[in-house]
Parts: sequence; structure tokens; C-alpha cells
Amino acid sequence: MGSYNHLENVAAFDLLRWVIETYEERFAIATGFQKGGMILLDLAWRTGLPFRVFTLDTGRLPKETASMLETVRQRYGIGVEVVTPDPAETCSMVQEHGLDLFYDSPEMRRTCCDIRKVRPFDRKLQEFDAWATGLRRGHGRTLEAVPKVSEEAGRLKLAPVADWSPQQVEAYLSEHDVPVHPLYAQGYTSIGCRPCTRAIMQDEDERAGRWTGSAKTECGLHTSSD
Repeated sequence: MGSYNHLENVAAFDLLRWVIETYEERFAIATGFQKGGMILLDLAWRTGLPFRVFTLDTGRLPKETASMLETVRQRYGIGVEVVTPDPAETCSMVQEHGLDLFYDSPEMRRTCCDIRKVRPFDRKLQEFDAWATGLRRGHGRTLEAVPKVSEEAGRLKLAPVADWSPQQVEAYLSEHDVPVHPLYAQGYTSIGCRPCTRAIMQDEDERAGRWTGSAKTECGLHTSSD
């Protein structure tokens, strides 16, 4: 695989249609049902081509996230593949450090994210040669340079809406009546595990609601280091 700079100006719909046609069952959309991920689902559905979708259930998600599974099934007729942490790893972590270890230290926050999110996510990715995420450059400082197409661990990673503005996102959601995660209506702008996510205050960064009181703003799925 080489440089993908020539794909930076390709529209999100065309990019998704190309990757679905090229990789078929070896491609999937990964989503936690946030706005960007839901737009990818809607765009991919509009290609008329079959595609795979998976989501990560950490065991600590808000009930509103779980409800999105049924919403997606009813709206798009898509069976979402659910990925969960290794039970033995999770049990060992909880026995040694407690259920809410992430309150104890930055190291424990990283440990929890690693076992509940990063490891199961990486195991699932072994099934694919290409995958897409709803990340946007406006999501936060650590994501400002997210490319539309890149290579990670020999696998193609796409962020088709990376260059979309918040206004473009809202316009698409409204125009196509895309289902929106219920927590957005409560002031959330970035949604993860229930204990580590809150609604944001006016003028705060979109990622300010994640890991409050910590310098940590990413779980590790999209960054090489926390």
C-alpha cells in the first residue's frame, strides 16, 4: 500500500462505494452510533451494496447506546455484529482493581480502556482488510490531522467524513432523517462508556465530556498513544 493523498477529495459516498465494491466482506464500518458513524451507515446503505457493521460493547455502555442496535436494525435492516471484551481478562481486571478502577489513576483508565475496548477491537479487525470510522477532524485536537484514507497495521482505514463540518453533519442528518443517538438531546457531543462520559457545557470542546478531570481524551482506538 502506498500514499492515499489522491483520495482526500473523493466524496464520502463515492469512497464508501469504492471500498465496499473492492473489499466486500473484508470491509466493515465500525461505529458506536454517534453522528459520524450513523452517517456512514446511511451512506453505505444508499449504495445498495451489502456491507458489514460492527460495534463494541464494553459492558459499561449507557442503555441509550444499546437501544441503537434495534433502531439500526429496524431502519436499515442491518444486523450489527457486537464485539465484547474477553471475559477472563475483564474478570481478572475487576478482581484485582475493582469495577471502577478508572477513577483511581491515569494508568488505571488506560488499563480499563485497553481491556474493554482496544484489545477486543483489535481482535475484531483481524477479520478485515479495510474498515471505516465516523471520525471527523473537528472532534478534538488529537484528531485534527485525521486523513480520509490511511494504512494501519497493513490494513486500510477510512474516515470518509473526516473533512465534514458540524454544519454539514447536521444538514445531512436532517435531510435524510438519520436516527440520532438519544444522548445528543441531553447535551452530549461524544459518547462512550457511561461512567466516563458527560454532557458538555457551552463553548467546551466536543471531546470535553470524555474522561472528565483527566488529560486523557482518547481511548486508544484511533491514537498510537494516550
